[in-house]
Amino acid sequence: MQLDGAMQRTGFYPGSFDPVTLGHTDIIARACRLVDRLVIGVGAHDVKRPLFSIDERVAMLAGETAATAKATGVGIEIVTFGGLAVDAARKAGARIIIRGLRDATDFDYEMRMAGMNAAMAEDIETVFLAASPAASHIAANLVRQIAEMGGDVSPFVSPAIARQLAAKARR
Repeated sequence: MQLDGAMQRTGFYPGSFDPVTLGHTDIIARACRLVDRLVIGVGAHDVKRPLFSIDERVAMLAGETAATAKATGVGIEIVTFGGLAVDAARKAGARIIIRGLRDATDFDYEMRMAGMNAAMAEDIETVFLAASPAASHIAANLVRQIAEMGGDVSPFVSPAIARQLAAKARR
């Protein structure tokens, strides 16, 4: 793909996004500084029992990323995938996989994943973005647990996502 005579940089940011947290949107906004096009891949893996359906997660991401796309001029697309992230990245035309790191535990896991991905797809680089201090403690699985127990998730998600979590928790 061309962008003003130069190669367009496409990044792929995979995850479950169940729900979309302020940590995710922080990484998305910062990834937009590095790429011209960002494809967000919502994993549809049955091993994780999601709170939100794949369609709900895609819709949440669309709502949460619209302002960032407009502010940065970066094309943000949201896709679903069920297989390997490297295959989904390649299908999206990405040469960069974006991964967020909160702590050393994430680093250890993500380094092993990056090594495996590199062995399967030498042409795709993994780029790690350290979580901003304000978001480094946010984990989607903990946000889900707080919501399911009736707790206040507003420090961890946008108001729109907090409303959706509250509605799910009431069911």
